[in-house]
Amino acid sequence: MLGIRKYFKGDPVIWLIATLLTLMGLLAVYSATGTLAYANNRSPQTYLFKQLFLAALGFGIMWLAHLVNFQYYSRVSQILILISIPLLLYTLYQTKEVNAAKRWITLPLIGLSFQTSDFAKLGLIMYVARFLSKHQEEDSKSKYLYILASISVVCLLIFPADLSTSALLFLTSIVLLFVGRIPFKYLGGIAIGGALLFFIGYTILINSDNTGRTGVWKSRVETFLGQEDADPAKTFQNDQAKIAIVRGGLFGVGPGKSVQRNFLPSPYTDFIYSIIIEEYGLVFGALPILFLYLLLLWRSIKIVINTPKSFGAFLAIGLCLLVVLQALVHMGVNVNVFPVTGLTLPMVSLGGTSLLFTSMAFGIILSVSRYGKE
Repeated sequence: MLGIRKYFKGDPVIWLIATLLTLMGLLAVYSATGTLAYANNRSPQTYLFKQLFLAALGFGIMWLAHLVNFQYYSRVSQILILISIPLLLYTLYQTKEVNAAKRWITLPLIGLSFQTSDFAKLGLIMYVARFLSKHQEEDSKSKYLYILASISVVCLLIFPADLSTSALLFLTSIVLLFVGRIPFKYLGGIAIGGALLFFIGYTILINSDNTGRTGVWKSRVETFLGQEDADPAKTFQNDQAKIAIVRGGLFGVGPGKSVQRNFLPSPYTDFIYSIIIEEYGLVFGALPILFLYLLLLWRSIKIVINTPKSFGAFLAIGLCLLVVLQALVHMGVNVNVFPVTGLTLPMVSLGGTSLLFTSMAFGIILSVSRYGKE
């Protein structure tokens, strides 16, 4: 163990959390993608190997990220935020729709597709952390208007294609500003201003287009608010998720024995938590995963307490909040606390850019835990 520890620095508990979530993801994805493999005439192992490759690549990214002193990410955040805005614009206006949404771009020559909102999320949180560390002692209205503009531009560019990601990113930014001791009079103004921009944008889109992505949002919210009287076809996802949870009970039906994976539209991404509960139950599935994310939050708070550099503290807690809040919303959707959002379970759902950028976030948090005390 000592030989391994010299290559994996930083908080060992966070390394363990990342490993356990990844292993649970491999098991869940292998089970949940059986129907997808059959529909695409592929071997059941195809998606397992894909997830295994992405998990290995993600751990490589995590390891490299944790080697870099976190203070260098202050400059990196400026580059990321500058790249994010044109990427989001290009995604919004130039790419084809997938499931009535424009979220992906394909890199030329290599043909690799990635979701630009994942890139923008990482860049914005890092940039807000940099802003807070640079302006801790200031009380400047113009500075707070500037950070509001930065947050709003990124969130509004994500908004038309992915309302849930945009709202989650805005909420995380506001919580991070609160942690950064922004005066409440400015924080309240930022929150109200951002909420107003969202409301105006949502109203304009709903009134101008009720068939595309906005139609999906409206249907999901209306269905959630009036589930008792809703069309069964509209509550199909929620109903199947409930059935999966009830079938799972306390101890589950057993690994690979899920039935609802054959009925849920996205059992390997949006509703993977339901499949985990069905197969492993409340005791061995639901609660352990919830515990791991809350443990990540607790360890990140400990890192903040032990980090004298304000940028490192804000960076660690901001990226942790981004991961944990997304996980909690995903779980809430699966147990019918929130409307259907399409958010994946970080490090667990069938991977892609979400898995890789989440691994990057873990690596940066580990970097703060490694270099924070120096």
